[in-house]
Amino acid sequence: MLKLDLTKKALGFFEQLPPKQFRQVANKVFSLMENPLPYDLKELVGYPFRRADIGEYRIVYRVEGDILKVALIGKRNDDDVYRQLKR
Repeated sequence: MLKLDLTKKALGFFEQLPPKQFRQVANKVFSLMENPLPYDLKELVGYPFRRADIGEYRIVYRVEGDILKVALIGKRNDDDVYRQLKR
């Protein structure tokens, strides 16, 4: 099982989620720690990151050795996640 590393932005967004969505996203992050290459995985073009979707949220992450680094968590239906990734 991989170790988890959340960026400050990901942690801040994660902490603001309502309880139901918090559980959904947390369960997805824990499943990524066990299997970082799920069937619904998408590689991000031009970035060293992958993307996983859960409900209305998107998790942007990468694996470095035995660490799952979650860069961003955001809403799926807008491009704010990608704008933040460019910064």
